[in-house]
Amino acid sequence: MKETLHHVKASTQFKREHKADYGKERIDILYEDKDIIVINKPSGMLSCPYPGSKAKTALDVIEKLMRSKGTFSKEHRPFVVHRLDRDTSGVMMFALNEKVQHKVMASWHTMVSERLYRAVAENPSNPKHALADFGLIDDALAQNARHVGYVPHDKDDHAKTVEARTHYRVVERGKTHTLFELSLDTGKKNQIRAHLASKNYPLAGDENYRAKTDPFFRLALHARTLEFEHPVTGEKMKFEVPEPAEWEEYVKKGDLHPKTPVWKQERISSSKKDFVPPKNIPSRKENRKMDFIQRGKMSGQH
Repeated sequence: MKETLHHVKASTQFKREHKADYGKERIDILYEDKDIIVINKPSGMLSCPYPGSKAKTALDVIEKLMRSKGTFSKEHRPFVVHRLDRDTSGVMMFALNEKVQHKVMASWHTMVSERLYRAVAENPSNPKHALADFGLIDDALAQNARHVGYVPHDKDDHAKTVEARTHYRVVERGKTHTLFELSLDTGKKNQIRAHLASKNYPLAGDENYRAKTDPFFRLALHARTLEFEHPVTGEKMKFEVPEPAEWEEYVKKGDLHPKTPVWKQERISSSKKDFVPPKNIPSRKENRKMDFIQRGKMSGQH
């Protein structure tokens, strides 16, 4: 079934219209041998397919590159060993045969010696809630009905939880935002995003966790460093791709006049200063009241 506009998140629609490489993101290969490949994944690209999705993934791109070079076969092809969220950029490793995949996944926590992320988060509205310069967040995580991770605080919330441990340190503390460096003892879905949001530090550009700013038109989370022992040779390997330089510059300056994120604009009165009118996308309730001719006219406006 063709996806209708009223089912598309406003932030996704904005990226479709304004992101120059939307749907055509490219990966950078940092290293490749017969057993593994290490890439820099761009923001906006899925790591691997999920049921029902037809979006291009990093796994697809690697496979296509291997086919073009004539190195792809049933035995020699990319296999997933870990994941990054779609809107998270940074260093990723894939195995190139099934034996290595099993070995890496079985020994991930011992073979990986360093895995660092950088993130720009909004400061708490109450300065008393500010985090210390470094520490550990070890709140258990649950998932809501939309499979988004969160930290249950309600005593009546009996959702199933999993252990999660995130180490953090403050790289730069600004007037409105903070640049964090983070490392994980556990690799749970949405772990960094959920843990920081639970401490009143939602990541900039994170619609799922009610961010109020979107300065980079993307989620401000980047997998910067991956250090590990090669699963076959045992060689110590380290790959590092810095986050965009503008992230730290933005934090130092402070965003004293933030623009309203595109996904929040339709909820604000048009009389508000600097308001940018969104495209007239009807709500689901409004859409149900329209006949098929009215819906056709509305979709023709976009």
